Amino acid sequence: TSAGPALYWSDRVGRHNRIFRMPKFRSNIIGTPAVATHLLTDPKAYLTPIGSFLRKSSLDELPQLWSILVGDMSFVGPRPPLRRYVEKFPELYGRVLHNRPGVTGLASVYFHRHEEWLLRNTTSTEETEEIYCRSCVPRKARLDLIYQKNQSLCMDIMLMLKTVIKRLR
Repeated sequence: TSAGPALYWSDRVGRHNRIFRMPKFRSNIIGTPAVATHLLTDPKAYLTPIGSFLRKSSLDELPQLWSILVGDMSFVGPRPPLRRYVEKFPELYGRVLHNRPGVTGLASVYFHRHEEWLLRNTTSTEETEEIYCRSCVPRKARLDLIYQKNQSLCMDIMLMLKTVIKRLR
């Protein structure tokens, strides 16, 4: 519903700090500021009508199957961070990124709504970034490390099922 390519490629950091390009369906209008979506004071203002549906249904993540096929990602694991967060928190991400990043994970299932709640009333990019770095990054990393310690096929299946159930609601 807007001009421009259907896919966009985001540089992300994967296992052992290896940079890879992660595809997603583009859900924002062309010209959206080049910052992480959570930093926008009103991220919904930049969504296309179809983009809004893609985000709510998580279908914008579907192209990440390519990243799974080429071995950059797995179905379950920590979400692949942007390079700037890895550079800002090298010790933390040094531990988290022992695992291959995933499309979903413990933090995705159990922290996503809380993250939205923490960032809901921010009024500037700076305030959003400060809260994200102070509150969200360490909590998500803690959950990723819990996953790392308890990783099993059973846990992966449970997280995939919880992700699907969460999206169907």
